[in-house]
Amino acid sequence: MLLLLLLTLATGLLLSPGQALAHATLEAVTPEAGQRMDESPPFVELTFNEPIESKLGALRVLDRSSNPVTDNDPVLGTDRTTLKLALPELGEGVYTVSYSIISEDGHPVSGSYVFIVGNPPEAVDASNFNVHTQLGGKQFILYAVRIAYYAGLLLAAGLLLWSSINRADGESISRIRRKWELPVMRGFLVAVLLYVFVQATETMKGYPTSEYLKLFGQTDVGRGWIILIGLAAIGFPVLKLGRAVRLGWVALILALESWSGHAIVFSPKAMSVLFDLVHLAASSLWAGGLVLLLVIWISDRKEAGRFAEVFSSFALLSLVVLTISGVGMTFLFLPSLDYLLYTAWGKLLIAKTAFVVLVLIIGALLRLRVRRGDLPNYTLLRIDFGLMAIIVAIAAIFTYISPLPANEPISYHKMGNDMHMTIRISPNKPSVDNTFNLKIWLPNDKGPAKSVVLRLKSLDKPELGAIDVPLTVYTDEELSSFDGYVKEAFKAEGPYLPFAGKWQAEIRVINTNDDELVERYEFRNY
Repeated sequence: MLLLLLLTLATGLLLSPGQALAHATLEAVTPEAGQRMDESPPFVELTFNEPIESKLGALRVLDRSSNPVTDNDPVLGTDRTTLKLALPELGEGVYTVSYSIISEDGHPVSGSYVFIVGNPPEAVDASNFNVHTQLGGKQFILYAVRIAYYAGLLLAAGLLLWSSINRADGESISRIRRKWELPVMRGFLVAVLLYVFVQATETMKGYPTSEYLKLFGQTDVGRGWIILIGLAAIGFPVLKLGRAVRLGWVALILALESWSGHAIVFSPKAMSVLFDLVHLAASSLWAGGLVLLLVIWISDRKEAGRFAEVFSSFALLSLVVLTISGVGMTFLFLPSLDYLLYTAWGKLLIAKTAFVVLVLIIGALLRLRVRRGDLPNYTLLRIDFGLMAIIVAIAAIFTYISPLPANEPISYHKMGNDMHMTIRISPNKPSVDNTFNLKIWLPNDKGPAKSVVLRLKSLDKPELGAIDVPLTVYTDEELSSFDGYVKEAFKAEGPYLPFAGKWQAEIRVINTNDDELVERYEFRNY
């Protein structure tokens, strides 16, 4: 009997809710969840209701790219109920605090929340570009004009570059180059006028004619087009001037193109624009030199052999610079290389890379002939020219479409016997205030719900804790009732999608019978 009594007491102690069934819960956080701060916080601190393990656990703060902002280790308080992480100076942005700890009784506790510093810039996606997100047949004229403009730009800039850097030209080469400079500049001016006309017409579609004055006089885009036309027009007198003026014209026309393209959207802007400018200069040098070599070969093969010696070295240098600057821009434009598979921009870049590899092979063969003292092979020259034309066409198109996918609002509805559910997230963009709208319908005998929870989990980073979205009840005016069911509507607004990637929305509902109903929906943003 005594043994039975002792066993009973021991079992009671083991099952005491104050011991075995308790586990740590988060009581306070600094900064607070959802807090908007004017300045960077010096630290993040979590306070729990009971001691936590000192040897296990993690506390991280992630930026909008989901990268840790510090390598510092969190410090456990003397009473083991607080965990503190010192932070460096944070710039404006949305930051995610993610924690994973072990309570004293061995129970794992994890979660995430966000806070905001300053007034962070909106994440870049396809909506940041006044261009077409994807390829389409309806834009054929736009693309054709864009290709003509881009080819004219590279040829005009390229010929003037060669006239400035290659002082060792013989009289024959100089005569051939001058013969082609004027028609190329004329073609470029025509292409510019067509390009501006088509672009302006497309931009002002649906607007009255009177609005064109505002477009060209009050917008950066319109003023940029006027400057472009002016630079193309003064290209003719520039042809008669010296080396410094020619180089200045090339620098201005290429800088204008860089400043009005994709590069201006991405940060850091200075580096992005510089990469683009260098890329355009190298492209002009290569394209202009190749066309010049081809026309010299047709006119005077002996002179073509001399020019090929100079061109082969510059072509190799240009392709190296093109590769370095292109890789640099790709990493600036895209959050990861996976994005190459998500858009037409990425697929065109892959195709362009393949053609550049072919150019390197053809160029190596031509360079080998030149080093042996042979004349350039005309067939190889034509193949090289054809590859160049394809690359220029691809570049013209993909500089016109968005390198990033478009974010689409989420709207998902699911019917069920135990529960109907609708979730909407708009605009579904990372690091901005999204609107979360959740509606549930429970059977009349099991509703309204005792508890409704919306959690967001990063599928790309499953080690991060879920973010609880703070829902509030609101009166839904939308006609969406179901016979035999009671409807409840909840909403929230905030930056609860702090970074781009794959996400899972988890909806947990407890009805009046204390049954927990769980629905999950996966989506992504960019």
